[in-house]
Amino acid sequence: MDEPKTSRSEYISRINKTLDYIDSNIENLMTLGELASVANFSKYHFNRIFHSIVGETPFQFIQRVKIEKAAMLLLTNRKMTVSGIATKCGFSDLSVFSRNFKSCFGVSPTSYRANKPQNSNLSQTVSKGSQAEAKAVPYFCPELQTIKWRTNMKLNKSVEVKELPKMTLAYIRHIGPYKGDDKLFEGLWNSLFAWAGPRGLIGGKGFRSLVIYHDDPGVTIEDKLRMSVCITVPPETKVDGEIGKMELEAAKYVIARFEVNAQQFQEAWDWLYGEWFPASGYQPDEKPCFEMYPEEPRDGKFVVDICVPVKPI
Repeated sequence: MDEPKTSRSEYISRINKTLDYIDSNIENLMTLGELASVANFSKYHFNRIFHSIVGETPFQFIQRVKIEKAAMLLLTNRKMTVSGIATKCGFSDLSVFSRNFKSCFGVSPTSYRANKPQNSNLSQTVSKGSQAEAKAVPYFCPELQTIKWRTNMKLNKSVEVKELPKMTLAYIRHIGPYKGDDKLFEGLWNSLFAWAGPRGLIGGKGFRSLVIYHDDPGVTIEDKLRMSVCITVPPETKVDGEIGKMELEAAKYVIARFEVNAQQFQEAWDWLYGEWFPASGYQPDEKPCFEMYPEEPRDGKFVVDICVPVKPI
């Protein structure tokens, strides 16, 4: 009776490996045979299997992810030329890139950059009145030898920029809408912890739980959004089925801690992008951003570290 479920879990595992491979090689030309090899499927069947699980062919998925990454870079890295962005996103021909971009967004890359506000991936619902009261002021912390920011934004507890180490993560991935869906997140976490608990992978020194957002919700349509709930695990950990494993490279992040209820996560993200970034001297880097949870939620309140990769403007 368990065979169909086991088979589907194995298929999802192989497709998740392929998605991770595509993300890591987005600048390069990838062949169908190469991707089929990563998934360990025959190339004659891989295209149909990928489409049945992801909802797009591998070519459609790769083209969309490249264009959406370009859209993000156009807004967050305004010093980079359009041709430089095209190259970084795997397009060797600028005219092909421009044609594909316009087909997706209805305007040229140059018009998109000119007419979209910076960091428009977030709705920035913080009102003008509250913005004036929620500015962040940098100061030097002698104890930690680092720059922190003072803020009177009510939900914010601290802001600092620091290097996070390389992490090996076990994850369960979701593709589709997720905003405000408490039941979805609860089910994903329950499944991940049910797998990790008997293996002794929960807790201990350096243990972290996090949610990675692979796509920009202001660019990618809801049905295609990818999100992974993750825990840190030892590098040698074996995974199977719907549990995948990936490496998150060491990088510099802004880490902003908030105490929020389930309805206030968006306000926290909006403040970070709409208030902190413009005054910080940093811009978002193109690596994935994520939320980390240093404490168990209590009485409907979540302590969350919003982590966004950064680089100097």
